[in-house]
Amino acid sequence: MPAVLEIDRGRILRQARRINGDAPVIAVVKNDAYNIGLPLAWRTFREAGINAFATTNLKEAVAIRELDPDSLVFLMNPSTEFSVIRDHRIEMTLPSMDFYVRHQHDLSGIRVHLEYRNLLRRSGFADPEEMKRVLEEGAVEVSGIWTHFAFADEPGAPEHEQEKEDWLAVLAELSPFVQHLPFIHAQNSASYMQDGLLPGHTHIRPGILLYGSRPYASLEESAVPNVVTVRANVIQTLPLKQGESSGYSAAFRAEEDCTVAVCDIGYGDGVLRARARHDVLINGRRYPVAALMMSHLLVRVDETVKAGDTVHLYGDDIRVDRFTALGVGANSEQMSALNRMSLETVIKE
Repeated sequence: MPAVLEIDRGRILRQARRINGDAPVIAVVKNDAYNIGLPLAWRTFREAGINAFATTNLKEAVAIRELDPDSLVFLMNPSTEFSVIRDHRIEMTLPSMDFYVRHQHDLSGIRVHLEYRNLLRRSGFADPEEMKRVLEEGAVEVSGIWTHFAFADEPGAPEHEQEKEDWLAVLAELSPFVQHLPFIHAQNSASYMQDGLLPGHTHIRPGILLYGSRPYASLEESAVPNVVTVRANVIQTLPLKQGESSGYSAAFRAEEDCTVAVCDIGYGDGVLRARARHDVLINGRRYPVAALMMSHLLVRVDETVKAGDTVHLYGDDIRVDRFTALGVGANSEQMSALNRMSLETVIKE
Protein backbone atom coordinates (compact mmCIF):
# COMPACT_ATOMS: atom_id res chain seq x y z
CA MET A 1 0.00 0.00 0.00
CA PRO A 2 1.35 3.50 -0.79
CA ALA A 3 1.77 6.24 1.77
CA VAL A 4 -1.57 7.14 3.33
CA LEU A 5 -3.43 10.29 4.36
CA GLU A 6 -6.09 9.24 6.85
CA ILE A 7 -8.88 11.67 7.72
CA ASP A 8 -10.95 10.96 10.81
CA ARG A 9 -14.41 12.09 9.75
CA GLY A 10 -15.94 10.91 13.01
CA ARG A 11 -13.79 13.31 15.00
CA ILE A 12 -14.51 16.17 12.60
CA LEU A 13 -18.23 15.51 13.03
CA ARG A 14 -18.09 15.43 16.82
CA GLN A 15 -16.00 18.61 16.96
CA ALA A 16 -18.33 20.42 14.56
CA ARG A 17 -21.39 19.39 16.58
CA ARG A 18 -19.82 20.58 19.80
CA ILE A 19 -18.82 23.97 18.42
CA ASN A 20 -22.07 24.58 16.55
CA GLY A 21 -23.97 23.67 19.71
CA ASP A 22 -22.17 26.45 21.54
CA ALA A 23 -22.36 29.18 18.89
CA PRO A 24 -23.84 29.27 15.37
CA VAL A 25 -21.08 28.49 12.88
CA ILE A 26 -20.16 29.79 9.46
CA ALA A 27 -17.70 27.04 8.50
CA VAL A 28 -14.69 28.21 6.52
CA VAL A 29 -14.13 25.65 3.77
CA LYS A 30 -11.60 27.49 1.62
CA ASN A 31 -8.83 25.68 -0.25
CA ASP A 32 -10.77 22.43 -0.57
CA ALA A 33 -11.70 22.61 3.12
CA TYR A 34 -8.10 22.92 4.28
CA ASN A 35 -7.27 20.01 1.94
CA ILE A 36 -9.66 17.68 3.74
CA GLY A 37 -11.88 17.65 0.67
CA LEU A 38 -14.81 20.01 0.12
CA PRO A 39 -17.56 17.41 -0.43
CA LEU A 40 -16.47 15.45 2.65
CA ALA A 41 -16.31 18.57 4.81
CA TRP A 42 -19.67 19.88 3.57
CA ARG A 43 -21.40 16.54 4.20
CA THR A 44 -19.90 16.28 7.67
CA PHE A 45 -20.70 19.85 8.68
CA ARG A 46 -24.27 19.62 7.44
CA GLU A 47 -24.68 16.45 9.47
CA ALA A 48 -23.43 18.46 12.45
CA GLY A 49 -26.19 21.02 11.92
CA ILE A 50 -24.09 23.73 10.24
CA ASN A 51 -25.88 25.53 7.43
CA ALA A 52 -23.50 28.38 6.55
CA PHE A 53 -20.23 28.14 4.63
CA ALA A 54 -17.52 30.59 3.62
CA THR A 55 -14.73 30.42 1.07
CA THR A 56 -12.41 32.83 -0.72
CA ASN A 57 -12.83 31.23 -4.15
CA LEU A 58 -15.82 31.64 -6.46
CA LYS A 59 -15.35 28.19 -8.01
CA GLU A 60 -15.60 26.65 -4.53
CA ALA A 61 -18.61 28.82 -3.70
CA VAL A 62 -20.39 27.51 -6.79
CA ALA A 63 -19.42 23.94 -5.86
CA ILE A 64 -20.95 24.38 -2.41
CA ARG A 65 -24.15 25.74 -3.86
CA GLU A 66 -24.36 22.77 -6.25
CA LEU A 67 -24.04 20.46 -3.24
CA ASP A 68 -26.44 22.47 -1.11
CA PRO A 69 -29.41 24.45 -2.45
CA ASP A 70 -30.37 25.96 0.90
CA SER A 71 -27.39 26.96 3.07
CA LEU A 72 -25.64 30.32 3.19
CA VAL A 73 -22.67 30.43 0.83
CA PHE A 74 -20.48 33.45 1.56
CA LEU A 75 -17.63 34.57 -0.72
CA MET A 76 -14.99 36.33 1.37
CA ASN A 77 -13.10 37.72 -1.65
CA PRO A 78 -14.86 40.09 -4.03
CA SER A 79 -15.55 39.04 -7.60
CA THR A 80 -16.90 40.85 -10.64
CA GLU A 81 -18.51 37.71 -12.07
CA PHE A 82 -21.82 39.09 -10.93
CA SER A 83 -24.08 36.88 -13.04
CA VAL A 84 -22.45 33.73 -11.61
CA ILE A 85 -22.83 35.05 -8.07
CA ARG A 86 -26.43 36.05 -8.66
CA ASP A 87 -27.42 32.83 -10.44
CA HIS A 88 -26.00 30.69 -7.61
CA ARG A 89 -27.39 32.86 -4.81
CA ILE A 90 -23.96 33.46 -3.35
CA GLU A 91 -23.54 36.24 -0.80
CA MET A 92 -20.37 38.28 -1.19
CA THR A 93 -18.18 40.68 0.73
CA LEU A 94 -18.44 44.36 -0.08
CA PRO A 95 -14.79 45.31 0.36
CA SER A 96 -14.58 49.08 -0.15
CA MET A 97 -16.32 52.30 -1.02
CA ASP A 98 -14.58 52.28 -4.40
CA PHE A 99 -16.01 48.84 -5.23
CA TYR A 100 -19.44 49.99 -4.11
CA VAL A 101 -19.38 53.13 -6.25
CA ARG A 102 -18.15 51.29 -9.33
CA HIS A 103 -20.45 48.28 -9.05
CA GLN A 104 -23.57 49.18 -7.08
CA HIS A 105 -25.78 48.62 -10.15
CA ASP A 106 -24.00 45.34 -10.98
CA LEU A 107 -24.74 44.19 -7.42
CA SER A 108 -28.50 44.27 -7.94
CA GLY A 109 -29.98 41.00 -6.71
CA ILE A 110 -26.84 40.07 -4.76
CA ARG A 111 -26.73 40.10 -0.97
CA VAL A 112 -23.54 41.60 0.44
CA HIS A 113 -21.73 41.66 3.78
CA LEU A 114 -19.99 44.95 4.56
CA GLU A 115 -16.36 44.29 5.47
CA TYR A 116 -14.41 46.39 8.00
CA ARG A 117 -10.66 46.53 7.32
CA ASN A 118 -9.36 46.65 10.91
CA LEU A 119 -5.70 45.78 11.62
CA LEU A 120 -5.59 43.01 9.04
CA ARG A 121 -5.51 45.77 6.41
CA ARG A 122 -6.15 43.32 3.61
CA SER A 123 -9.51 44.54 2.34
CA GLY A 124 -12.55 46.26 3.73
CA PHE A 125 -13.85 49.71 4.59
CA ALA A 126 -11.46 51.73 6.73
CA ASP A 127 -14.08 54.28 7.74
CA PRO A 128 -17.37 53.33 9.46
CA GLU A 129 -18.88 56.58 8.12
CA GLU A 130 -18.55 55.15 4.61
CA MET A 131 -20.21 51.94 5.77
CA LYS A 132 -23.03 54.02 7.23
CA ARG A 133 -23.45 55.77 3.89
CA VAL A 134 -23.90 52.43 2.12
CA LEU A 135 -26.45 51.34 4.70
CA GLU A 136 -28.37 54.62 4.50
CA GLU A 137 -28.47 54.75 0.69
CA GLY A 138 -29.98 51.28 0.41
CA ALA A 139 -28.68 50.81 -3.14
CA VAL A 140 -27.46 47.28 -2.34
CA GLU A 141 -29.01 44.56 -0.22
CA VAL A 142 -26.90 44.23 2.94
CA SER A 143 -27.39 40.96 4.80
CA GLY A 144 -24.27 40.99 6.94
CA ILE A 145 -21.34 42.85 8.40
CA TRP A 146 -17.98 41.32 9.19
CA THR A 147 -14.28 41.68 9.86
CA HIS A 148 -11.28 39.46 10.45
CA PHE A 149 -8.88 39.66 13.39
CA ALA A 150 -5.21 39.77 12.44
CA PHE A 151 -3.80 39.09 15.92
CA ALA A 152 -6.26 36.67 17.52
CA ASP A 153 -3.73 33.83 17.14
CA GLU A 154 -1.53 35.68 19.67
CA PRO A 155 -3.45 35.50 22.97
CA GLY A 156 -2.86 38.55 25.12
CA ALA A 157 -1.35 40.58 22.30
CA PRO A 158 -2.21 44.29 22.72
CA GLU A 159 -2.90 44.48 18.99
CA HIS A 160 -5.68 41.94 19.34
CA GLU A 161 -7.25 43.83 22.21
CA GLN A 162 -7.08 46.98 20.07
CA GLU A 163 -8.61 45.40 16.95
CA LYS A 164 -11.37 43.84 19.03
CA GLU A 165 -12.09 47.17 20.75
CA ASP A 166 -12.13 49.01 17.41
CA TRP A 167 -14.49 46.48 15.84
CA LEU A 168 -16.93 46.56 18.75
CA ALA A 169 -16.92 50.35 18.54
CA VAL A 170 -17.78 50.15 14.84
CA LEU A 171 -20.65 47.78 15.60
CA ALA A 172 -21.93 50.11 18.29
CA GLU A 173 -21.79 53.09 15.93
CA LEU A 174 -23.65 51.19 13.22
CA SER A 175 -26.02 49.43 15.60
CA PRO A 176 -29.24 51.14 14.41
CA PHE A 177 -28.54 49.87 10.90
CA VAL A 178 -27.08 46.40 11.54
CA GLN A 179 -28.59 45.03 14.74
CA HIS A 180 -31.25 43.09 12.83
CA LEU A 181 -28.93 41.71 10.13
CA PRO A 182 -28.89 37.90 9.93
CA PHE A 183 -25.09 37.71 9.78
CA ILE A 184 -22.72 39.60 12.05
CA HIS A 185 -19.44 37.71 12.23
CA ALA A 186 -15.80 38.38 13.01
CA GLN A 187 -14.31 35.54 15.00
CA ASN A 188 -11.88 32.98 13.71
CA SER A 189 -10.97 29.85 15.66
CA ALA A 190 -8.56 31.61 18.01
CA SER A 191 -10.94 34.45 18.84
CA TYR A 192 -13.79 32.04 19.57
CA MET A 193 -11.65 29.87 21.86
CA GLN A 194 -10.60 32.92 23.86
CA ASP A 195 -13.89 34.82 24.11
CA GLY A 196 -16.79 32.63 23.04
CA LEU A 197 -19.36 34.43 20.90
CA LEU A 198 -18.76 38.17 21.17
CA PRO A 199 -21.69 40.42 22.13
CA GLY A 200 -23.85 41.51 19.23
CA HIS A 201 -22.63 38.75 16.93
CA THR A 202 -24.81 36.14 15.27
CA HIS A 203 -22.11 33.63 14.21
CA ILE A 204 -18.52 32.57 14.67
CA ARG A 205 -16.43 31.81 11.57
CA PRO A 206 -13.93 29.08 12.49
CA GLY A 207 -11.53 27.37 10.15
CA ILE A 208 -8.65 25.35 11.56
CA LEU A 209 -10.57 24.49 14.74
CA LEU A 210 -12.82 22.31 12.60
CA TYR A 211 -9.88 20.49 11.03
CA GLY A 212 -7.97 19.09 13.98
CA SER A 213 -5.38 21.74 14.86
CA ARG A 214 -5.14 24.24 17.68
CA PRO A 215 -5.12 27.89 16.59
CA TYR A 216 -2.49 28.69 19.22
CA ALA A 217 0.00 26.50 21.08
CA SER A 218 -1.12 27.27 24.66
CA LEU A 219 -4.56 25.77 24.01
CA GLU A 220 -5.02 22.30 25.48
CA GLU A 221 -4.78 19.54 22.87
CA SER A 222 -7.97 17.99 24.21
CA ALA A 223 -9.89 21.04 22.95
CA VAL A 224 -9.08 20.12 19.35
CA PRO A 225 -8.92 16.38 18.58
CA ASN A 226 -6.45 15.48 15.86
CA VAL A 227 -8.08 14.40 12.58
CA VAL A 228 -5.11 13.94 10.24
CA THR A 229 -2.74 10.98 10.10
CA VAL A 230 0.01 10.61 7.50
CA ARG A 231 1.85 7.33 7.40
CA ALA A 232 4.32 5.73 5.02
CA ASN A 233 6.12 2.40 4.75
CA VAL A 234 9.69 1.29 5.19
CA ILE A 235 10.62 -0.14 1.80
CA GLN A 236 13.96 -1.48 2.98
CA THR A 237 16.72 -0.79 5.46
CA LEU A 238 20.18 -0.05 4.17
CA PRO A 239 23.44 -0.34 6.15
CA LEU A 240 25.94 2.39 5.32
CA LYS A 241 29.61 2.53 6.14
CA GLN A 242 31.21 5.76 7.30
CA GLY A 243 31.58 8.03 4.26
CA GLU A 244 29.02 6.20 2.10
CA SER A 245 26.03 8.10 0.80
CA SER A 246 22.44 7.48 -0.24
CA GLY A 247 20.16 9.47 -2.51
CA TYR A 248 20.61 11.95 -5.33
CA SER A 249 23.83 13.98 -5.05
CA ALA A 250 24.60 12.25 -1.75
CA ALA A 251 21.42 13.54 -0.10
CA PHE A 252 22.67 11.77 3.03
CA ARG A 253 26.27 10.91 3.78
CA ALA A 254 27.08 8.74 6.78
CA GLU A 255 29.45 10.32 9.27
CA GLU A 256 29.71 6.92 10.97
CA ASP A 257 28.50 3.39 10.33
CA CYS A 258 24.72 3.47 10.50
CA THR A 259 21.45 2.15 9.08
CA VAL A 260 18.89 4.15 7.12
CA ALA A 261 15.30 3.21 6.37
CA VAL A 262 14.13 4.03 2.88
CA CYS A 263 10.46 5.13 3.07
CA ASP A 264 7.91 5.63 0.29
CA ILE A 265 7.03 9.31 0.83
CA GLY A 266 8.70 12.58 -0.13
CA TYR A 267 8.21 16.24 -0.85
CA GLY A 268 6.21 15.30 -3.95
CA ASP A 269 3.63 13.91 -1.54
CA GLY A 270 3.56 17.21 0.33
CA VAL A 271 6.11 16.70 3.10
CA LEU A 272 7.52 20.16 3.77
CA ARG A 273 11.31 20.43 3.96
CA ALA A 274 10.95 22.07 7.35
CA ARG A 275 8.95 19.04 8.53
CA ALA A 276 11.90 16.82 7.59
CA ARG A 277 14.05 18.56 10.19
CA HIS A 278 12.09 16.75 12.89
CA ASP A 279 11.66 13.13 13.95
CA VAL A 280 9.20 10.56 12.66
CA LEU A 281 7.65 7.70 14.61
CA ILE A 282 8.35 4.05 13.80
CA ASN A 283 7.01 1.37 16.13
CA GLY A 284 6.33 4.03 18.73
CA ARG A 285 9.90 5.32 18.78
CA ARG A 286 11.27 8.56 17.39
CA TYR A 287 13.91 8.52 14.68
CA PRO A 288 15.59 11.47 12.90
CA VAL A 289 15.08 12.12 9.22
CA ALA A 290 18.32 11.85 7.26
CA ALA A 291 17.15 13.19 3.90
CA LEU A 292 14.02 14.17 2.00
CA MET A 293 13.65 13.53 -1.72
CA MET A 294 10.73 13.85 -4.12
CA SER A 295 9.40 10.32 -3.61
CA HIS A 296 11.49 8.97 -0.74
CA LEU A 297 12.40 9.73 2.83
CA LEU A 298 15.57 8.45 4.49
CA VAL A 299 15.40 7.90 8.23
CA ARG A 300 18.29 6.98 10.54
CA VAL A 301 17.15 3.89 12.42
CA ASP A 302 18.41 1.01 14.54
CA GLU A 303 18.31 -2.75 14.11
CA THR A 304 14.73 -3.02 15.38
CA VAL A 305 13.29 -1.34 12.27
CA LYS A 306 12.44 -3.67 9.40
CA ALA A 307 11.00 -3.47 5.90
CA GLY A 308 7.22 -3.19 6.07
CA ASP A 309 7.19 -1.15 9.28
CA THR A 310 4.89 1.89 9.38
CA VAL A 311 6.37 5.40 9.52
CA HIS A 312 4.18 8.12 11.06
CA LEU A 313 4.77 11.72 10.01
CA TYR A 314 1.52 13.05 11.50
CA GLY A 315 -0.92 11.50 13.94
CA ASP A 316 -2.26 11.61 17.48
CA ASP A 317 1.22 11.49 19.01
CA ILE A 318 2.85 13.65 16.36
CA ARG A 319 0.25 16.33 15.61
CA VAL A 320 0.31 18.96 12.89
CA ASP A 321 -0.06 21.76 15.44
CA ARG A 322 2.99 20.60 17.42
CA PHE A 323 5.11 21.18 14.34
CA THR A 324 3.49 24.58 13.90
CA ALA A 325 4.86 25.49 17.32
CA LEU A 326 8.29 24.26 16.17
CA GLY A 327 8.26 26.61 13.20
CA VAL A 328 7.58 24.08 10.45
CA GLY A 329 4.75 26.22 9.03
CA ALA A 330 1.23 27.25 9.82
CA ASN A 331 -1.29 24.48 10.48
CA SER A 332 -3.01 25.26 7.19
CA GLU A 333 0.32 25.40 5.34
CA GLN A 334 1.25 21.88 6.41
CA MET A 335 -2.21 20.53 5.61
CA SER A 336 -2.52 22.31 2.27
CA ALA A 337 0.79 20.85 1.12
CA LEU A 338 -0.39 17.23 1.41
CA ASN A 339 -0.80 15.76 -2.07
CA ARG A 340 -4.06 13.86 -2.21
CA MET A 341 -3.30 12.87 -5.81
CA SER A 342 -0.35 10.72 -4.75
CA LEU A 343 -1.26 9.82 -1.18
CA GLU A 344 -3.85 7.09 -0.67
CA THR A 345 -6.75 8.85 1.09
CA VAL A 346 -8.53 6.82 3.75
CA ILE A 347 -11.64 8.12 5.50
CA LYS A 348 -12.12 6.90 9.05
CA GLU A 349 -15.73 7.03 10.18
